[in-house]
Amino acid sequence: MSNSSGQTRYVDQLSQELKSKFPQAGVEYVKNERYADEDTIYVNHGNVLDVARDLKNQFPYLLDVCGVDYPGRDKRFEVVYHFLNPDTNRRLRMKAKVDEGDNIPSLTPVYKSANWFEREAFDLLGLKFQGHPNLRRILCHEDFVGHPLRKDYPADRNQELKTPIQHTYEKDRERMLRDQGDYLDDKVWINIGPAHPATHGTLRFMAVLSGETIEKLDVEIGYLHRCFEKMCENHDYNQIIPYTDRLNYCSAPMNNNAWCRTIEKQLGVTIPARAQMMRVILDEFSRCIDHLVCITTNVVDLGGLTNFWLGFAARERVYELFEKLCGARLTVSLSRIGGMGFDFPAGWVEEAREVVKSIRQAHREIDLLCTKNRIFVKRMVGTGKISAESAINWGFTGPCLRATGVPLDMRVYAPYYGYDQLEFDVPVGASGDSYDRYQVRMAEILESCRILDQCLNNIPSGAITVDDPGIVLPRKQDVYGNIEGLMNQFMQVINGVKVPAGEIYQGYEAANGELGFYVVSDGSGMPYRVKCRPPCFAIFQAITEMCEGDMIADLVATLGTINIIAGELDR
Repeated sequence: MSNSSGQTRYVDQLSQELKSKFPQAGVEYVKNERYADEDTIYVNHGNVLDVARDLKNQFPYLLDVCGVDYPGRDKRFEVVYHFLNPDTNRRLRMKAKVDEGDNIPSLTPVYKSANWFEREAFDLLGLKFQGHPNLRRILCHEDFVGHPLRKDYPADRNQELKTPIQHTYEKDRERMLRDQGDYLDDKVWINIGPAHPATHGTLRFMAVLSGETIEKLDVEIGYLHRCFEKMCENHDYNQIIPYTDRLNYCSAPMNNNAWCRTIEKQLGVTIPARAQMMRVILDEFSRCIDHLVCITTNVVDLGGLTNFWLGFAARERVYELFEKLCGARLTVSLSRIGGMGFDFPAGWVEEAREVVKSIRQAHREIDLLCTKNRIFVKRMVGTGKISAESAINWGFTGPCLRATGVPLDMRVYAPYYGYDQLEFDVPVGASGDSYDRYQVRMAEILESCRILDQCLNNIPSGAITVDDPGIVLPRKQDVYGNIEGLMNQFMQVINGVKVPAGEIYQGYEAANGELGFYVVSDGSGMPYRVKCRPPCFAIFQAITEMCEGDMIADLVATLGTINIIAGELDR
């Protein structure tokens, strides 16, 4: 969104209204001269809950909560909140300055989505949220000492978990009895995962059962945490692209494109039309294979194998396209800040059209095997159900939200890369259960194929990168052939792309929902702070609400339909 006087006046007016309603809150409006959707409102940390209650009427989504460490300031930390109203396409950033040991009111009474995001900020930065229902570590293990995203914590200081993990079951049981009530004491307690086929070694549940019905459910994550954000703060902007591959590795090009688009926004550059179309093509192929992985592995967890081979055969064809484009398959690093790293080779587009046909064929066969299969339908219909209102409150985006009937899609309400010039529909469900999530993803595969048909027949010619030696590496012949090219290569490799000082947030419609990056730049070649807003992080925290009251076997069906990718979840 470019800067507009209407948007700026709106945020300015909003700050004036908040000042009159909460004179003690110290509301301060900070205008972003370049982008209206980057305007910020500062609030005294003790008043964030009161202000959030008022903002809820205008911003139904709390997308992210994070912290930034500024050791040299009087108040060391900033707590950063990102709000969204997709109906008006307005975003708002709210900040509160806090010092070591300050208690910030938790926003969980207003936004359920604040729960895990606040736990993450507590874990990685040591921020304390008063009134949080369960403020404990979430990504680092419980024996971890210190807070890794603080600037005084060395990036290479790994800490091994030495306490025997056998104590975890009893500790969880003791905590849940204390928090939930002793009435659970005589129920059946079952530990599920991480060594369970449906949890894939990266998730763990504690289920309290009455017969086969789940009365209470607790979830643990962090088994794959690599502190993505800390690594980003120690590498230049292009070096971070391979790290983004390892987020949702089932659709890696989307992560590349989301990251590059964020930095390009801060740089103020628009990539060429051909590069934009290339990114759309790669995105939609990625959306197809991501959904195929989700659907077919879910069916495997329910006992059906044939669909897996059908979906993975089509996925393999897409990987062959990636390989011919860049030499890699799963983690591709296809994009570059300022454009693309590789252009389509001869014959690639023609082969891509054939791959689209193979995706449609796989879709038809999976549809015939599953959609009206009596066993599959009975396992899916009515399980893992969530209402649209609750899904919004938890911060759902993507197919899981659209399955509740909410047609939220960034490609429509905030289009980019020419999506507003393409013909496609946004599939929605009605009841928000596992079957609806399956049907939405199946329908989205066909819509992505529609988009691919249009794009593959209308690829513009021209450059694939911006013409700026401060952003894009020079061509090899220039490096070897003239001193300017050699100097540009040397300076960029040594210093990285110099991104203007400031902060930026950019969302992206990835396969699981809104993938967002909040980046603070100090003007150097490396970011000062990076916060990744992973879509399935917000979704997974709601699984307790979705599964309590369901049967224990329904947990496996529901888990598969919300498409948890541990690399994205834990980072």
